[in-house]
Amino acid sequence: MTGASGFLGGITVRELRDHGFEVFASGRNVAALERVADAEHRVVCDLAELPDQSSLRVDAVVHCAALSTPWGAWHDFATANVAGTRSVVEFMKRAGARRLVHVSSPSVYAGRRDRLGIREDEVDESNRLNGYIRSKIAAERLLQDARAAGEIRELVIVRPRGLVGVGDPSLVPRLLDVHRRIGVPLFDGGRATVDVTAVENVALALRLALTRGDAAGGVYNITNDDPRPFRALVETLVRGMGDEPRLRPMNRDVMWGVAAALERVCAALPGRPEPPLTRYTLSTIAYSQTLDIGKAKAELGYAPRVGLDDALANVITRLRENR
Repeated sequence: MTGASGFLGGITVRELRDHGFEVFASGRNVAALERVADAEHRVVCDLAELPDQSSLRVDAVVHCAALSTPWGAWHDFATANVAGTRSVVEFMKRAGARRLVHVSSPSVYAGRRDRLGIREDEVDESNRLNGYIRSKIAAERLLQDARAAGEIRELVIVRPRGLVGVGDPSLVPRLLDVHRRIGVPLFDGGRATVDVTAVENVALALRLALTRGDAAGGVYNITNDDPRPFRALVETLVRGMGDEPRLRPMNRDVMWGVAAALERVCAALPGRPEPPLTRYTLSTIAYSQTLDIGKAKAELGYAPRVGLDDALANVITRLRENR
């Protein structure tokens, strides 16, 4: 399991262990790995060092490690998400692994338009909205080519949407931070419909993908199958924290131009600081985007185990305790 020291990775390690798998947890954060694996089952290393782990013999690899952020230099994304994935392939060849379950991203569908019920084959491979998207498309292509060349015997790819859960370092904290600082931008009255997914359900999907699905490079969308209006999600979280929503109505066409200008300015500044708003972030909150998970239901046997309301309630409870 690569990326086992991360949010999804750590929860998936526990999901697999609870169902009888022996799991070797790989990552760079020693303290996080110690929480999910004993010394015998910890592999502390960078992805580039995986091929040197010649003593490991495994049946399958769940590749969860990635650089996931809306902003960054292409070199960093290419190193972590493309070259890193190539390192996983090389490790699999040494370790005799049969199947690779690769965690990709529905960011590959992102764009400046509303899209409902997106199927797995509806990807524009020329999408260059940001470096992260470009790297995830490239990693998927690399793996499909490797499988076609016989370097990987079995390949399954999952694209989980908008992870939420206790320990989430990204989606909910970012949203609440924006709310505290300036209020949440609201476009078209907040009617954009969005999919999010309880992290426990993604871990379930990854476990199922180890033994089910189309091993010839099958790709599967994963969500909670419970799309919600963006405004409703914001209000649930903010009111759950005991606050009143601060919503800032904005024009999405105007703000798209603003985001593009901010990206150009920040790209030219020393250190390339992250813009306060990116076009990718705008595409996720100002435009409807829902995924069709019929294929995952039919071929993986996937059905959400944790309801979205329960997942949000658990997150709110923990955040209030910490506050």
